Amino acid sequence: MEELQNSLQARGLTLSTLPDKGRSLITAKDFYPGEVIISQEPYVCVPNNSLTESSCDGCFSKNNLKKCSACQVVWYCGSTCQKLEWKLHRLECNALAKLDKERRKSVTPTIRMMVIPVTAMDNYSLVEALVSHMLDIDEKQLVLYAQMGNLVNLILQFPDIDIKEIAENFSKFACNAHTICDGELRPLGTGLYPVISIINHSCLPNAVLVFEGRLAVVRAIQHIPKDSEVLISYVETAASTVTRQKALKEQYLFTCTCARCIKVGQYDDIQESAILEGYRCRDNGCSGFLLRESDEKGFVCQQCGLIRNKEEIRKIASDIKALSEEALKFTSSGNLQEAIILYRNIEKLQKEVCHPFSISLMRTREKLLEILMQLEEWKEALAVCRLTIPVYERVYPGFHPLLGLQYYSCGKLEWLLGETDDAIKSFTKAVDILRITHGTNTPFMKELFMKLEEARAEASFKLTSEED
Repeated sequence: MEELQNSLQARGLTLSTLPDKGRSLITAKDFYPGEVIISQEPYVCVPNNSLTESSCDGCFSKNNLKKCSACQVVWYCGSTCQKLEWKLHRLECNALAKLDKERRKSVTPTIRMMVIPVTAMDNYSLVEALVSHMLDIDEKQLVLYAQMGNLVNLILQFPDIDIKEIAENFSKFACNAHTICDGELRPLGTGLYPVISIINHSCLPNAVLVFEGRLAVVRAIQHIPKDSEVLISYVETAASTVTRQKALKEQYLFTCTCARCIKVGQYDDIQESAILEGYRCRDNGCSGFLLRESDEKGFVCQQCGLIRNKEEIRKIASDIKALSEEALKFTSSGNLQEAIILYRNIEKLQKEVCHPFSISLMRTREKLLEILMQLEEWKEALAVCRLTIPVYERVYPGFHPLLGLQYYSCGKLEWLLGETDDAIKSFTKAVDILRITHGTNTPFMKELFMKLEEARAEASFKLTSEED
């Protein structure tokens, strides 16, 4: 670990062990918003391939793909990616090539993530140092890891393979692997970044993790003074404390004690939870939130005192659940027109029962926006996108990539519909956020800068034409 410590020190960082947290990444200098704190190529990564969709192992492209002629499992977009990946792939290729056709179908991305590390020992000490939480895993999960370990053993067929070590690595991967996303945060694959995994979680992070291709990049989103811990968020932060804690416990096997989570049970936290995941007052003119009555027969508005019947809310919630299941079926089958009708009905019911800043209502509108974009219903899509912006502004901190991307979506729709001045405002807001989270040199950001400049040029031309 001395080599790692020296490498971190050169970047203005140091590795430390903190009580109740274990290994932590500490700053040895000040970092400022948008500054790269650390970056790392993956120790191992795989694209999110399935039986119906594949991607290049090197760049995650989906175009001009050809299978590796030897193993018939891995895909490449061309000779460049294949040559770059061969040093690592040759180690798994021999093992995969020995499998019969049926067994090759069982080689999922997760299994491949295990096959490669077992055969590639470069920097394996960093993987060994990762926390597995084996003592915290329930028996059902342990059995699953053991079964997956046996499957890897069947694939590799090494005489001295340690199934227990493989099972422990599955646990390490579950706690430490990262989803690799493109600039718009669409999932592309999964990767293991042992140094990035040292960074601990906070529901009020001071840094953000994004990807430039396969490179993991951590940037500061606020001023981080010297001798401070670098913190990112492992889970969706737009949720109540109880929901966030549940997600962290299930996936990462720890309880968060950040400044946001220690307020659990306090009035401010109860209020925020009721707004994000609770119910609204039945008086449409009231912006209050509801809490259960002491006799639990209903919910009382904390602003105006009106009581809402529990059975009424239960009935609407049941209807929403039934409609959601139907909408998902239509979406999965490609019947988007029927799906739109159902999601509109869900939105209508949620507006009756949910607070305007409800996460559930926001998610429904996100789904509506996605489908309307696919159907090229641009005007309706813009109207829905604009409804999501105030909620994003409330539930996400100022420099959050999802907020910046929502402004970007809004700007693209406004520009498409000829609302150039509004598009410039939205693009500018997107740039202000995303230049901090994404930097300025990626193809995605260059495209955003170009759109902003083109929109400004268009607005200037229109103004000149009107003056003439």
